[in-house]
Parts: sequence; C-alpha cells; structure tokens
Amino acid sequence: MATIYSAPKSIAIPSFNYIGKNFRKNYEKAEEKYLADLKKYILDSGYSGKNVGEVVRFPAADGYAQYMVVSMTPLRLMHLELIDGWHYPHAKNLKPTDIQAQLDYQNLCNK
Repeated sequence: MATIYSAPKSIAIPSFNYIGKNFRKNYEKAEEKYLADLKKYILDSGYSGKNVGEVVRFPAADGYAQYMVVSMTPLRLMHLELIDGWHYPHAKNLKPTDIQAQLDYQNLCNK
C-alpha cells in the first residue's frame, strides 16, 4: 500500500490564469518550475533511487490525477494539486509494480 503526502505549502502551486494571450505557455513554464522545485525538495530531503521525482498520471474526470514519486520502496507518493487537483481513488492501494507499469506506459506514449 502507498503512503500519500501533500506537497509542501512552502512551494507555491501555479495558478491557471486565463488572462493574456500567452496564458497557456506561461502556465506550462510555471508548472515545470513547480515540478522541478518539488523534485529538488524531495532529493534534498534525502530520498533517492529509481523513479524519484517522476510524475505519474491517472485519468480522472476531464484531466488527470497526478502524483510525484517520493520513493518506490516503501511506496510514497506526493499528490500534485495542479489544475483541478484530481485524486486517484485507488492511490493508497497502488504497489511499486503499478507505478512502474504506469510510468512505462507514459514513456511509451510520449515517444
């Protein structure tokens, strides 16, 4: 079973601002910075190993429930409150093999 954490409040969540003609590009840059800051936070906290800092996504409603891998053994995930902040209802029941399979699938789809 996985342990699910919230992201630290000290790292500001990017807001999806609908103002301006480059809002999507600006949001994507802010999201990339947020994810990099979270990964740095995790690594600075002493976590290391396979998939640490990777983002795993599960389809939810009109988007994705997103989690960052904190550790694979034991499985620890950090919930990402991006856009709608969807939660995956079975997140606590995930196993490291489920996370690896989902990451492999995501990598295959992104090629």
